[in-house]
Amino acid sequence: MHALQYTTHGGPEVLSWTAAPDVHAGPGQVRVEVRAASVNPIDWKLFTGMMSGGQPMTGTGYLGHDAAGVVDEVGDGVTGVAVGDDVFGLGSNTQAEHAVLASWAAKPSSVDWAVAAAVGVGGETSERALRLLGVEAGETLLIDGGAGGVGAIAVQMAVARGIRVVASSSEANHGYLEEIGAIPVLYGEGMGDRVVAATGGPVDAVFDVAGKTPVEQLVALVPAPAKVLSIANFSAGEVGAQVTVGGADAQPTKALAEVKDLLEQNQLVVKVQTFPFDRAEEAYRISQGGHVRGKLALVP
Repeated sequence: MHALQYTTHGGPEVLSWTAAPDVHAGPGQVRVEVRAASVNPIDWKLFTGMMSGGQPMTGTGYLGHDAAGVVDEVGDGVTGVAVGDDVFGLGSNTQAEHAVLASWAAKPSSVDWAVAAAVGVGGETSERALRLLGVEAGETLLIDGGAGGVGAIAVQMAVARGIRVVASSSEANHGYLEEIGAIPVLYGEGMGDRVVAATGGPVDAVFDVAGKTPVEQLVALVPAPAKVLSIANFSAGEVGAQVTVGGADAQPTKALAEVKDLLEQNQLVVKVQTFPFDRAEEAYRISQGGHVRGKLALVP
């Protein structure tokens, strides 16, 4: 099979779409023939060496954490899914012709492959953030960075739960945020004042997606520091905010089931720009630019 891979750290130019060892479903897993796989910032943080701790590459690196495809192999102990089923979900090294998924849900027939591929990581991250923040229907949530891949899914997931959402973005994305149910505010200096003006007072919780606003300013908007949660500012815990990177906090099966329901009910709409796998370099340059509206996905 072919897979997107790299053998040295660097920019997107280090990526190649070339032959790779076949993968197979282990116990509790399924293998899919990939129809689409999404681009997430964690991917370019890997191939650029940001996550390497300064250590040089050894061996070959592969990319991708979510995908949608047709099941062509079912591992031991797996029930409720069969060869030929259309699914989307989470796995590793998913930017390939075949990928192994560890968590999945049935793809609604009305949903495009690229959209299904684009909601795995974002949906799991959003469900986790809302759960850890304990934000409830009728409360007000600020999503700092609401127009990107995770932010836009979090906005819609929160709105579907009856949460009032205010979300920051560039002015160019304000129409998009209104479209998906959020009150838009301009990000950057003075954002806190704009949030208070837009909502009529402090908010109940903050989900920091972008990691660009000083955490002290976000904490000033909520009743207690722990009502701020960041997935991008890893020093936020120093002032009592929550930081999550997944791991034991994650409940992927629950999250994917919620995402599937929202997709079926048309309560989750994701704008996706697609690129063939052999143009992955172009997609990753856009991702690194940091101003993506919605998601980027790679397709065969």
